[in-house]
Amino acid sequence: MNIGLIAHDSKKKLMQNFCIAYRGILSKNTLYATGTTGRLIEEVTNLSIHKYLAGHLGGEQQIGAQIEHNEIDLMIFLRDPLSPKSHEPDASYIIRLCDIHNIPLATNLATAELLIKSLDRGDMEWREMYK
Repeated sequence: MNIGLIAHDSKKKLMQNFCIAYRGILSKNTLYATGTTGRLIEEVTNLSIHKYLAGHLGGEQQIGAQIEHNEIDLMIFLRDPLSPKSHEPDASYIIRLCDIHNIPLATNLATAELLIKSLDRGDMEWREMYK
């Protein structure tokens, strides 16, 4: 499965900890991330991640293009709804694309854990047929 990973600045440490906790599951999949998020995850997990540009430099659009081409199976976008910064990726763009293309999306830790455990159980196999 192809998993997209994005985190706003205030959630990057949380994304690192999430990826440490679920490293075993994530390592069995192909990971894509915006530049800074991907680099920070690699530093603490040694996972191989296809890194795009930083979100504000176009990485969000690069992942968005993958979603539009049905090349992302699960999206984790840990966002900060209380204090978004102008340089951070616009969550509504990714949310809209995931809704249009029927991609499971987590925007908080609780949902991310549910989706990653679902993936591990094999509950996401429908994505293979959907492609």
